[in-house]
Amino acid sequence: MTLPQHAQIVVIGGGIIGCSTAYHLAKDHKAEVVLLEQGALTSGSTWHAAGLVGQLRSSASITRVLKYSVDLYKRLDAETGLATGWKMSGCLRLATNEDRWTEYRRLATTARSFDMEMHLLSPDEVKAMWPLMDTSDLVGASWLPTDGQASPSDITQSLAKGARMHGAKIHENVRVTGFGMEGDRIVSVKTDKGEIACEKVVNCAGQWARQVGEMAGINVPLQPVKHQYIITEPIPGLATDAPTIRDPDRRTYFKEEVGGLVMGGYEPNPQPWTTGDVPNDWEFRLFDDDFDHFEQHMEQAMARIPALAESGVKQMINGPESFTPDGNFILGTAPECANMYVGAGFNAFGIAAGGGAGWVLAEWTMTDEAPLDLWVVDIRRFSEMHRDRQWVCDRTLEAYGKHYEIGFPHAEYESGRPRIVSPLYDRLKGYRAVFGSKLGWERPNWFAPEGMEAEDVYSMGRQNWFGPVGAEHAHVREHVGIFDQSSFAKYELTGPDAQKALDWICANDVSKPVGRLTYTQLLNSRGGIEADLTVARLAEDRFYIVTGTGFRTHDAAWIADHIPADCDATLTDITEEWGTLSLMGPKARDVLAKVTDADVSHAAFPFAHVREIDIAGYTVRALRVTYVGELGWELHVPIGATGEIFDALMAAGEADNIRPIGYRALESLRLEKGYRAWSSDITPNDTPFEAGLGWAVKLRKNTDFMGRKALEAKAGQALTKRLAGFTLDDPDVVLVGRETILRDGETVGYLTSGGFGYTIGKSVGYGYVRNADGVSDDFLESGSYELVVANERFPATIGMDPFFDPSNSRVKA
Repeated sequence: MTLPQHAQIVVIGGGIIGCSTAYHLAKDHKAEVVLLEQGALTSGSTWHAAGLVGQLRSSASITRVLKYSVDLYKRLDAETGLATGWKMSGCLRLATNEDRWTEYRRLATTARSFDMEMHLLSPDEVKAMWPLMDTSDLVGASWLPTDGQASPSDITQSLAKGARMHGAKIHENVRVTGFGMEGDRIVSVKTDKGEIACEKVVNCAGQWARQVGEMAGINVPLQPVKHQYIITEPIPGLATDAPTIRDPDRRTYFKEEVGGLVMGGYEPNPQPWTTGDVPNDWEFRLFDDDFDHFEQHMEQAMARIPALAESGVKQMINGPESFTPDGNFILGTAPECANMYVGAGFNAFGIAAGGGAGWVLAEWTMTDEAPLDLWVVDIRRFSEMHRDRQWVCDRTLEAYGKHYEIGFPHAEYESGRPRIVSPLYDRLKGYRAVFGSKLGWERPNWFAPEGMEAEDVYSMGRQNWFGPVGAEHAHVREHVGIFDQSSFAKYELTGPDAQKALDWICANDVSKPVGRLTYTQLLNSRGGIEADLTVARLAEDRFYIVTGTGFRTHDAAWIADHIPADCDATLTDITEEWGTLSLMGPKARDVLAKVTDADVSHAAFPFAHVREIDIAGYTVRALRVTYVGELGWELHVPIGATGEIFDALMAAGEADNIRPIGYRALESLRLEKGYRAWSSDITPNDTPFEAGLGWAVKLRKNTDFMGRKALEAKAGQALTKRLAGFTLDDPDVVLVGRETILRDGETVGYLTSGGFGYTIGKSVGYGYVRNADGVSDDFLESGSYELVVANERFPATIGMDPFFDPSNSRVKA
C-alpha cells in the first residue's frame, strides 16, 4: 500500500495507545488520520502485556480515564465485531498489616468520592471467593467488582478495525526516520517508505517514544525495565471467573487465564534495560528467562497460593515495559514542539489506560487543550533535568520498586538527590533542615529540634514532624520566619506588546502602573484554571512573573503558547538568576527596616506592590505579598547574594527571634488562611467563580481574555459546585485529601486538600460541594456536614471564610 502524501494527523505507533488514539480521532472528530507502525500492530509492549485492568487512582480525572477504558472495552466488540477478551472478574487487593489496611480504608473513601464501588472484605470472605488462596496472614482485602482483565492484542485489533471503519488509514512495516521542521513545528513525517506532509503528530511509539521525540527535539523521559511474569498450566479447582488478585505486601499479582494463572510482580531490585536507544528490530522479541531474578516472586506466590507448587509453568514472559520517573504515564503537548502530542510511558498500566488515554489524547490533539485536569500525567511536569538519562533511569527504578509499597502520605523519593540546591542548602542543614525534593530542587520541609532525628518517619497517623511543624507555624503567627523559596519558577515577559499579551493571557487586570503586582489565574477556553501566579510590573514593557516550583515547564509553555501572534513580546525563564527569601510574620517589617534604607512602611510600600530596594549592597526585588496570611515580603535576590542577604536578615532579626521555616508549616498556614493551591484546590476542571476567586477576574473591564466567553456564558447561572472549607473537632483525625464530603448524609463531593491548622487546633480541609440544582449560600449553610475519613464518619463544620484571619492591623499596618 502506497503512503499518502498528506494527512491531517499522523499517529506513530500501533500498540493499544496508538490504535485507541486513531480510533477516537477518526470516530469522534472525523479527522484525516494515518497511523504508522514500524512492525506489526501490537508488536511493542502491547502483545506481551499481562492485561490487568484496574480503575481506581488517587486522581479523579485519571480514575475517570480508566473507567472510560472499561466502558469502551465492554461495548467495542459490538461495534467492530472483534472480541476484546474483556472479563469483569473484579479485583481483590490483599492487606496483611494495619498500615496497608488503613490505606485500603482510605482508598475505599476515595472510591466513594469518585463514585466507584469498592468493598472491604474479611479474610473469611476472601477465602470464600478464592478457595485456593492461603488467607491466614490477611487483615482483610478490598474488592472492586468492576475491575477485570482483557486480551491486549484483541483490544488493539478491535480498536484498529474501529479506526479503519471510521476512515483512518493504518500502515504497518513503516519506520519513522525523522521530521521535516519549520521552526518548532513539524510539517512532515519522514519514513523509510516516503514522506507525509501533516498538520499534527501524535507520538504513541511506546518504548521508542523517547527516540521518536528526540527527532523533533522533544524530551520524553522513559526508561525500559524488564518485567517478568509466568503463565501456568491449568490448576485444578481454579474458577474461570476467579477475581484478579493484587498482593502488594508480597509484591505480586495474579489473573486467571485458560484454567491457569498469570503471575508477576514488582521487585525492589528491578533490572533496567538500556539507557541508550531501543533497537528498532525489537518488536516481537523477549529477553531470556531469568528464573534467578524471578525466584523472589515465586516464593511469595506459592506461599499465597500453595497449588502453584504443584503446577507446571507453561511459559515465562520477560519483556521491556516503559516506565517513568514518577510512576505516572505521559500525555499531552510537548513544550519544545508546537504540534507533537505524546501518549507514552504507561508503567504497565497501558491496557487499563488504553481506551481512556486514546480518548483524551484525541481531544487534546484536536483542541490544543486537555479535556480534563490531567496535570499528574502531563508531559509538562518534567523539566530539562529529565534529559539526564542516568538520573531518569535511577529515579524510574526507585518508582518501579515502590509500585506496591504502602502509600504513606508525604513520602519522598530518595534517588538522584541532591540534584539542585539553593545557595542556602548547607546553612539550612546547619539548622537541622529535613529536605524534600520538587522538580529536582532540595527544599526544607521542616526543621528538627535538637535531640530529635532529622529525618521523616512515615506513618498513616500523625507523623514525627507534626510537633516541630506546629512550633514553626506558631512562630510565623507570633514572630517572624524566613522561607527559602528560591526554587520558585521565575520569568520575564518583555517587549512593546508585553502588556497586550498579558491582557489576553491573564484573567485578572495586570494593566496597572509600574510598581504594582497582581495575583491572577490563567484560564483555558472552558474557563478552567490552567495556572495561578503573580505578575509584577517592573517597567512599561517588562513584567516579572513568579509561579510554583513544580509548574515551571507547564506555566512557561502555557504563556508562550498563548502570546498572540501579532504581539511583540518575549518570555524568558530566569529561575536560576534569582533566589527567593520570603520574610513572613508580624515582625517582618521590623526586620526588613533594619537591613535597608528604603521606606517599608505601609504608606510607602503597600500590599500588592513591588519595589527595588537595597539590602547588603545588592538590589533586591521586594514583592509585598503573602501566602501565609501574615505581613510579609518575597525578597527576590541575585542568586549569588542569597547567602549574604540571608545572613543579614538573620542577624537583623535576632532580637525578634527570627528562624527559618519549612514548607510543611507553609502548607498549614495557607490552609488556615484559605489560600488555594493549584493542582489540588484549583485545576483546569474548576472556574474562578466555583473556586471563590471571582474577585480576581476582570469581567467588568472591556478587555477580552482567554476564557472570558466561557465565563460570560455561565454568568447568571447557578453554580453547581463551590469550594468550601471544613474543620473537624477531633484533632487526631488526619486529613490528606479525597475524603468524602457528606451533606445531610448524602455524598456531595470530596476534599481537594487537607492538613492541620495549628492556630485553631483543628484538622482543615477544602473541597467542592456539588448540587445539580445549584449551590447557593443557603444550600451551603443549611446542611449538616460530615467527612468520611478512612471509611469512618466524623462531624464537620463548613466555613466559607478563612478559618484564621489576622487582624487588618497586623497584615496592613
